[in-house]
Amino acid sequence: MKASPSAENIHRYNSFVLGLHHYFNRATHVNLVFSRLAYDLKPFLVNRLRPVGKLEHPFKPPPFYRKTFSLGTKTININGTYLFPIGNVKTFHTMNFSPKLSLYTKTGREQMYKSLRPDIQKEIGHLMKSSLPKRSIEYLDNRISRYSMKMGRCEITGEYLHASDVHCHHYVPKNLGGSDQFQNLRILHKDIHRLIHMKDIEKIKIYLKQLPQNRLILDRINQYRKVCGVEGIVASSLEE
Repeated sequence: MKASPSAENIHRYNSFVLGLHHYFNRATHVNLVFSRLAYDLKPFLVNRLRPVGKLEHPFKPPPFYRKTFSLGTKTININGTYLFPIGNVKTFHTMNFSPKLSLYTKTGREQMYKSLRPDIQKEIGHLMKSSLPKRSIEYLDNRISRYSMKMGRCEITGEYLHASDVHCHHYVPKNLGGSDQFQNLRILHKDIHRLIHMKDIEKIKIYLKQLPQNRLILDRINQYRKVCGVEGIVASSLEE
């Protein structure tokens, strides 16, 4: 990172730290071991990264960082992105199945649904490993935060998205003055994202056939197309 403080290198480091935390957080008093590790590594990290970063308390960190780590721990800020603090991990108590889980009661089914909720952290790990060398650090960081805040769901269809299906869309395109800020990004299914920018009627027909026949979804797609300066999709024009 000292030689090349690129977004890819920073996110590779953060992905590695997050992986260590997830692997060892079920060990008893894991925070003691990681605190000692962070203490030993701190002088090395600070001295090596001094030319490209600054040690500080996180100021207005993205939602994913705020949700996962304590803001009382200093970490290094490189180009507006905070390195995940190595020592900031707590023991996660692995629990047995609750006796309240049951297929035969309403409360039991609700609890079971919650317990089987898709593993957002796992998909975030995959997203962090993806290589997007042409994207800014701000974009990559806010993409993770947006996915986390939306619980991995497409912001048009509401469908849960695995990392391989995720596209991050600029609501206001960069060529029209949009930015990589958190509020200008949207998490979308890759096919929905293509539909927003697509102009070929025949291709549009093919993609729309794969979607639920829902007028609300089409209206939302057209809203996004309008912001992008693309003509809306008229349902009547798609009929054979």
